[in-house]
Amino acid sequence: MKVPFLDLKAQYQSLREEIAVELQKVLDNTAFAGGPFVAEFEKNYAEFCQAKHAIGVGSGTEALWVALIGLGVGPGDEVITADNSFIATAEAISFTGARPVFIDVDESSYNLDPKKIEAAITDKTKAIIPVHLYGQMADMAPIMEIAKKHHLFVVEDAAQAQGAEYKGQRAGSVGHAGCFSFYPGKNLGAYGEAGAVTTNDDELAARMRMFRDHGQSKKYHHDMVGWNARMDGFQGAVLNVKLKYLNGWNNARRAHAQQYNDLLAGIEGLTTPAEMDSSRHIYHIYPILVDNRDALMDYLKQQDIASGIHYPVPLHLTGAYAADHQGAGQCPVTERITPRLVSLPMYPELTAEQIAMTADAVKSFLQK
Repeated sequence: MKVPFLDLKAQYQSLREEIAVELQKVLDNTAFAGGPFVAEFEKNYAEFCQAKHAIGVGSGTEALWVALIGLGVGPGDEVITADNSFIATAEAISFTGARPVFIDVDESSYNLDPKKIEAAITDKTKAIIPVHLYGQMADMAPIMEIAKKHHLFVVEDAAQAQGAEYKGQRAGSVGHAGCFSFYPGKNLGAYGEAGAVTTNDDELAARMRMFRDHGQSKKYHHDMVGWNARMDGFQGAVLNVKLKYLNGWNNARRAHAQQYNDLLAGIEGLTTPAEMDSSRHIYHIYPILVDNRDALMDYLKQQDIASGIHYPVPLHLTGAYAADHQGAGQCPVTERITPRLVSLPMYPELTAEQIAMTADAVKSFLQK
């Protein structure tokens, strides 16, 4: 039996007929760029996220960029964010003309450490981007308190956290804006590229809607320099179908994580993901911490079990950003855990037998 890291075909087969009907509606209405299918998804996704507004865009990277532009982040500004995210978080900051400032993470949650924020604040700091990594929200209460004290904006990078919660609040409803990716492998995945920004601020929502549509207040009336960041109609239709199933899929991921936790408990040299008391983790990724990651991944591959790495290089050490940062030692927790994290298979359709096979292989390797 093979265990793939992700199986998009299994989910598609369960929705095939329903998806086909909705895609045909898009074709029949020729509503290809924005339009009613995107608007319907925006309405439903805002409600799902417990937010007033959701603005559909072309990708999660665009969502971050659109949010920062909407908040007025630009050249000369600094934005504080976590060092262990995907590079899109930093790219969005850079493309506003601002400078990303990377800080270290909490060793238990792998999320941005609020205790490290204030030391990184300067007179140039404009915003904080906490990254809800792997499907667990960052510790938002102290982050929001620090932001209020220093008059900073908070943009949630919720690309991996569709439906995650912090003290009963959904991802995307706590900060000034929340940014989501619907890349196909996400908990809520499109059939192509798509993203969204959520907010409870009416004026910010209006600016972001305008910016994503060439700065138009109405057709050919350009009130600002904007961009084409619209979500296409096919993605709106697909996401609207899949949104109905997201809570169930997230519950399945949580059950899978509990099975992994039970099977891997008490194994020397292995740390399973920690769910914080304040959080409802939705396990976009299930990462374990081991000392000999590469050898473990090779062993799993020999057993027909796929695995992954998220993410192999701290952002301050990547070629894109190393010249602007102090090098090794800047974020010691991130630098210590990054070479030891390996992601095990995790998706709703994963079977109990596949989880048991994966856990047995991990145990067998570590006990040798």
